[in-house]
Amino acid sequence: MPAITYEHIKTCKQSGARLGIVHTPHGSFETPIFMPVGTLATVKTMSPDDLVEMNAQIILSNTYHLWLRPGEDIIEEAGGLHKFMNWDRPILTDSGGFQVFSLSDLRNITEEGVHFRNHLSGEKLFLTPEKSMQIQNSLGPDIMMAFDECPPYPAEHKYMKDSVERTSRWAERCLEAHKRPGDQGLFGIIQGGEHPDLRRQSAEDLVSLDFPGYAIGGLSVGEPKDVMNRVLEETTPFMPDNKPRYLMGVGSADSLIDGAIRGVDMFDCVLPTRIARNGTLMTSSGRLVVRNAKFARDFRPLDENCNCKVCKNYSRAYLRHLIKSNETLGLILCSYHNLHFLITLMDKVRQAIREDRLLDFREQFFEAYGFNKPDAKNF
Repeated sequence: MPAITYEHIKTCKQSGARLGIVHTPHGSFETPIFMPVGTLATVKTMSPDDLVEMNAQIILSNTYHLWLRPGEDIIEEAGGLHKFMNWDRPILTDSGGFQVFSLSDLRNITEEGVHFRNHLSGEKLFLTPEKSMQIQNSLGPDIMMAFDECPPYPAEHKYMKDSVERTSRWAERCLEAHKRPGDQGLFGIIQGGEHPDLRRQSAEDLVSLDFPGYAIGGLSVGEPKDVMNRVLEETTPFMPDNKPRYLMGVGSADSLIDGAIRGVDMFDCVLPTRIARNGTLMTSSGRLVVRNAKFARDFRPLDENCNCKVCKNYSRAYLRHLIKSNETLGLILCSYHNLHFLITLMDKVRQAIREDRLLDFREQFFEAYGFNKPDAKNF
């Protein structure tokens, strides 16, 4: 049996969204799902117990950052990421490609790999498909990502075509370098920007290599939401029905629902914890910036429709006080709520798929959240 398998449960008659289960060596998780990001082997301010309590079924870590510190050799010596961070549920690691392209202004892309500088020390580094596989094999996640080129948005067709073809060649090298296919599944990453012919070319190239799962990369990089949705509609038909589909770096509530409607199974993003640290919170009635002065004497729960421990036990006024005072507890509570909100949202999405009413759920959620307003925010 391959390390990663996908079990299709149901297709929503109203929307076409998929309900499924992904099976991994460290347990199974239901899809569609939102996956919290734990870049440095920790979801910022959250303990593993917190994540289990909110029913996070899988989390992410970052190959590039863990390579720099503490080093994959230390994590391997500790028994792998699961033991190192005390997490016994599934883990996914990205390839490091996005960080190489987003954190380093000075980089040189060659056929062999990417020359760049360590964003912490300035040291010259060289990351190749083979090196990314070696690091991820040492880290020991359940799901690994192939090393790809992450082109800028927007990019001209000629540049993107060359990039897609290089990513396909790198994908072959990743498969050849992958040393633990029996207990680690390797996903390919479909690129192509907003060009439909290149998305199809990338998908067909990677599907021919028979990865156990496929990701859609190069979105949520500044393009309008309608472009993202169009690209998903043009890409998912070329992805296998019997394997997981992962949209990388997407975490706004509207995009999770719209992505599920277009056949996506897995999502991740740092958004919920990043905005929480500034006191920006997701609630059933829309975005709430709790640091604003109007909440100084607001003793209501953060979200009266939420059953998380933050909303059950703390007021808006208290959360504002913590955030304004730069108290660590404020970061913890706000991050907990936002992650709980998105994990619970995906519970509701899955239930709507079971009941063939996801489009109705979308309409009701968007109306309550305020996404239908002309000035609606993405989160």
